[in-house]
Amino acid sequence: MKHQLMHNNFQKDDFKEVKKLFNKKNPVLTQSRKVSEFEKKWSKWLGVKYSTFVNSGSSANFISISILKAINKSLKRNEIIVPSLTWVSDINSVIMNGYKPVFVDIDLKNLAMNTEQIKKKINKKTLAIFITHAQGFNGLNDELLDILKRKKIYLIEDVCESHGARFNGKKLGTFGEISNFSFYFAHHMTTIEGGMISTNDKKIYELSRIFRSHGLLREANSPKYENKIKKKYKLLSPQFIFLYPTLNFRNNEIGACIGINQLKSLNKNNIKRTLNFRYFLKNLNPNKYFIDFDLRGSCNYAFPIILKTDSLKKRDHFEKILNKYKIEFRRGNAGGGNQLRQPYLKNFIKNINYKTFKNVEKVHNFGYYIGNYPSLKYDKIKKICNILNKIKI
Repeated sequence: MKHQLMHNNFQKDDFKEVKKLFNKKNPVLTQSRKVSEFEKKWSKWLGVKYSTFVNSGSSANFISISILKAINKSLKRNEIIVPSLTWVSDINSVIMNGYKPVFVDIDLKNLAMNTEQIKKKINKKTLAIFITHAQGFNGLNDELLDILKRKKIYLIEDVCESHGARFNGKKLGTFGEISNFSFYFAHHMTTIEGGMISTNDKKIYELSRIFRSHGLLREANSPKYENKIKKKYKLLSPQFIFLYPTLNFRNNEIGACIGINQLKSLNKNNIKRTLNFRYFLKNLNPNKYFIDFDLRGSCNYAFPIILKTDSLKKRDHFEKILNKYKIEFRRGNAGGGNQLRQPYLKNFIKNINYKTFKNVEKVHNFGYYIGNYPSLKYDKIKKICNILNKIKI
């Protein structure tokens, strides 16, 4: 028995497309036409007007919060509400841009931010909600969207683990002012490394291109805006006007080639992942494991496992059995569990009462994920469930 977190996420056709690129006379491999083509096709698939291809989902996170900083006119609005279960770059993006992260607990049913806690944390300083749609679950609801609209609070969606998941029939990543995606190897689709920033706002799109490329004005892709700035800075070379302090976050033609090809199979692969997840839950013992997830609109790239026991001894035994059968796993689920317990936050967050974060604490200590991918067969899922169900926990 051997079960990896990810298996065979590259297709033969991916490499054929890359080979075509290399076989061209004097091929351009840095950001060029293929990147632009991928951005347009991704925007069409997602259902947005604009997308910007970058070198990672983490870069997409950082640029998104940098854009908020650029358009935020109120210095008093300096708090961003974030989930305690997320990837580290979401929180670091907030801190590195000078904002205060305000943490809330999660709901076990969808591993997303608890709406009631969000409502309690919103105040006059709240600039944005940075929601993470973890592990393919939808984290939105009508009440939350209504609150954000009434209070004019920005919504940033981290959809890095949830390509194709939906709420009210629309794909996640189309509700916020900005959304982020990751194309890391283990996710729904891959470009080796890579990420995407998507939006329906033209100004945000222009800024995403500028922040992607050293802060250069000429990357904005807006002649009207560029001419206005050039007149303002007549003593500078028009080709070298740096508007914001940022770095190079560009991706390349190779990644774009793979992304274009992988996009063709994304919908079909997502259906298989969803069917796999439902079959997994159907065969899992509900007396030992939490199975009451909200599956509406979900599109899971992994199998989340939450033990019902609170015994660390039984948890350690559980891990021992998984290692015995070579079932690869990660404890803590998305991002390793409760971010509030990570050392990078010790200088930013003080006096944490972990009792107010009981659900993320449960996932931190007794939550896991194992691999779910399109090539996975039902008989193997059944074997995995049989092993899990026999563990004494």
